[in-house]
Amino acid sequence: MPIIGSFGAGSAGGYGQRKGGAAVYNIQYLVIAGGGAAVNGGPGGGGGAGGYRNSYASETSGGSSPTESPLEVIGGTTYTVTVGAGSVEDSNQNGENSVFGSITSLGGGYGTADPGGSGGGGNYAQTNAGGAGTPGQGTPGAAGGGGSPPYRSGGGGGAGNAASGANGGNGLDSAIDGSTQTRAGGAGGGDEGGGGGSGGSGGGGNGGNNIGQSGNPGTFDGSGGGGGQAGGGDGFRGIVILRMATADYSGTTTGSPTVTESGSDTILKYTGDGSYTA
Repeated sequence: MPIIGSFGAGSAGGYGQRKGGAAVYNIQYLVIAGGGAAVNGGPGGGGGAGGYRNSYASETSGGSSPTESPLEVIGGTTYTVTVGAGSVEDSNQNGENSVFGSITSLGGGYGTADPGGSGGGGNYAQTNAGGAGTPGQGTPGAAGGGGSPPYRSGGGGGAGNAASGANGGNGLDSAIDGSTQTRAGGAGGGDEGGGGGSGGSGGGGNGGNNIGQSGNPGTFDGSGGGGGQAGGGDGFRGIVILRMATADYSGTTTGSPTVTESGSDTILKYTGDGSYTA
């Protein structure tokens, strides 16, 4: 007969159940991958935001998808945490994936219309479409504006909504760590001579132009870097946040996460690789 534990207000829902002799309980999570960078030159498209997967309360996942189910964990089992780095300008690579156990968020798309968690914007010559976003994680980037003045490139997709023209898509709000924060904004695309597009809310970098102005790097979890000709912006690293009933928390971690409490829950915030043993 399973022993059912109590549920605190806003709790991740500790079960206190047994499976094969081991305790079983739920962990709520926010897993954001590294943001995409922009190309230096072209002018380049904006980097897409890192993939955004969320199981906390009734909050949404990327692309305004429904809240995911918490991850059921088994006592004594170690679950890997990987925090993806943002990609670097001119690397021609997406941001890196972030992982918690079986949950993987995909890195943001590079600013040459690359697909990713959220897609990168197209450079000025990529007029067909921006990079595709991953369903349940993000949104598409925008296409480039064409090979005639002002040679404007597309913005990168954000976790909350797709890019629009040269402007990056907005990120999403979450209060999983006890206070509401917007994360995973897409970056603005570059614009030759006319000023780059604006980065989306949640840290997306603004695009630059070719008159001595670089695109700006992403500035918050999973955000993309802006496009430009004098230099593109780097994407920002991702983050993994875990929330569980304090009664369930084992206290066994690696990677030095920040540990806080909110009501009857314990919250682990990882900004680098580590693990949690249930």
